[in-house]
Amino acid sequence: MSCLNGADCKEPLKRHMALGVLGLMLAIFLALSVMSFLPSRKQALPEAVSFEDQGAVYGKRVFQAYNCMGCHTIVGNGAYFGPDLTKVYAHAGPAWLAAFLPSAGGWPTSAAVQAQLQNPAVQADAGVADIAAYRERYPGAAECIDRRGGHPSLMPNLPLSAEEIRGLIAFLKYTSAMHNEGWPPKPKVDGVARIEAARAAARPVAAAAPAPAAAPAGAAAQDPVKLGAKLVSDFGCLACHATDKKRVVGPGWGGLYGSETELADGSRVKADEAYLVESIRHPDAKVVAGYPAKVMPSYDAMINESDMGAIIAYLRSLGEDQK
Repeated sequence: MSCLNGADCKEPLKRHMALGVLGLMLAIFLALSVMSFLPSRKQALPEAVSFEDQGAVYGKRVFQAYNCMGCHTIVGNGAYFGPDLTKVYAHAGPAWLAAFLPSAGGWPTSAAVQAQLQNPAVQADAGVADIAAYRERYPGAAECIDRRGGHPSLMPNLPLSAEEIRGLIAFLKYTSAMHNEGWPPKPKVDGVARIEAARAAARPVAAAAPAPAAAPAGAAAQDPVKLGAKLVSDFGCLACHATDKKRVVGPGWGGLYGSETELADGSRVKADEAYLVESIRHPDAKVVAGYPAKVMPSYDAMINESDMGAIIAYLRSLGEDQK
């Protein structure tokens, strides 16, 4: 075949080259397709990932049912109102997640995370048994505890059951184990440092005020109500309980002391000191009607008798009924 003016345009050669390239692309496509059906490519499988008695497949259904992707991104999909959750398990660990998910309206404190570490299953997944080692192993949890612990969050308190919480942790454990080959790319931002620097620069320099007189030693211990208020804040209790009668995750404390409380088994009990102490040390011993079991961790190993007395004094001050 010739082109204009009798020049040879080598049409057959070009056609053969095009067909050869097309055949090579087809071969690559078929090879990749066959590879995608291989049993495993050293990739995490959701059927093989679990947390306690719940698997990642069930956790994904819970994640979808609560429309978590309406606010969060995971594996490159979703919205950007909340943090990316793809690697949150690897950064924050199971104890932090177990402390956060039941009462997401408040950020967990160090004591709340430590309470979750008393669970042998959480210890086994975390690979550590004490809060100091946990903070070192999961720097994301340490940062959240130090910067946000005890403060309110923008998340609502979702009505998650204990099984759903374990399922979500299993699903987030699976996404952290995925080898996503660098996708989605991690943005390089210095937002927090820049905002803090701007605030520091804009903050007016105040004249040094005289230091207040030092309080007498042991003053906090002399007022058990104030000490109890500090303890419930430090332990993160206010993330799940209101100081009035409002229902949050657990029952409200307003007027609780001395009142009649209906239990899940239909019986009634007086919320006296013995009942409140038992509920703090062994939360599932007497579950209040309308509230799920196995959500509140035990604080038995974390609260001594003196501190327990201060906490009871504080609860009593919120509305006592001594009749």
